[in-house]
Amino acid sequence: MISGDSSDRAVLRELGARLARTRLERNVSQQQLATEAGLSKRTIERIEAGEESKLSNLVRVLRALGMLDRLDALVPEPLPSPIEQLKLHGRRRRRAGRAAARRDEPPRPWTWGDEPDDRNVA
Repeated sequence: MISGDSSDRAVLRELGARLARTRLERNVSQQQLATEAGLSKRTIERIEAGEESKLSNLVRVLRALGMLDRLDALVPEPLPSPIEQLKLHGRRRRRAGRAAARRDEPPRPWTWGDEPDDRNVA
């Protein structure tokens, strides 16, 4: 079982074991899966053993097993809040905003004469 406390290694082992069980349930050999995914048999062995592999290899294996659509459940498309939808007018957000000002610092007291002098600006 994968949880938030699982190490990276434990997550990779569990994913590999699940992919191996799925492959076996479909009565597909490692060599057949490798051929279908365009990978080497050794790469399939490494993935199923929980060893590190490229993300593109996982995508190829999922596609070959007919499971690529499950990535939408894994990482769903983020939906903007209603306020963000109004601000963006249907466009997608392209970058993160600046960090908000630190709230633990008290605001600087304002006194007369602190405002910028617009009269002396050339």
